[in-house]
Amino acid sequence: MEIKVLKNILGVNEQIAKENRGLLDSKGIFALNIMSSPGAGKTSLILETIRKLDSEFKIGVIEGDIASSIDAEKIGAKGIPVIQINTGGACHLDANMVSSALKNLPLDTIKLLFIENVGNLICPGEFELGEHKKVILLSTPEGDDKPYKYPLLFRIADVVVVSKTDLLPYLNFNMDNFVKAVRTINQKAPIIPLSAVKGLGLGDWFSWLKGVLTGGKRNA
Repeated sequence: MEIKVLKNILGVNEQIAKENRGLLDSKGIFALNIMSSPGAGKTSLILETIRKLDSEFKIGVIEGDIASSIDAEKIGAKGIPVIQINTGGACHLDANMVSSALKNLPLDTIKLLFIENVGNLICPGEFELGEHKKVILLSTPEGDDKPYKYPLLFRIADVVVVSKTDLLPYLNFNMDNFVKAVRTINQKAPIIPLSAVKGLGLGDWFSWLKGVLTGGKRNA
């Protein structure tokens, strides 16, 4: 009985996700679902992308958190259209939440939409939102073994970002071991090491992002 209920929940979510995707496509909006554990640097990466690319690709943001609007306020202060979703305890966003947020965004003025999921390495991977690409962040303090422990998110990733690389000299994080771990379950996703705070590796992130935005790779 529990399996049947789960299938029903995911089936409804998938249908709404398809509707979200159709709406985004009709508006010419490219959407990224950004997933990571809490504190991995999702908001910092979004802010740096806004600073660099908003004049070229008009950006909007959906912020997902269990509570508060701290990150949404940081983004809104940059003049970016942003909608805060507080899940009230749920460990992930779902397609229905995103559908409600889309109704409150000025979609005709947005070309690139960041959906910052709730900080969690498990639950967000189960729920499609209607996005075009999935971005997985892992910060160096979390350790290089996480793809083995949380394989789903790394398996579905379209790109894997290793954040906070400026801390590598102080941590027991082996980049070669991390790449090997990712490649055991995902052979295709680019792996981009960077530090948003220090500005390291951001060029590779911007290049990947521009590639999927302008290179006809939305469905790749």
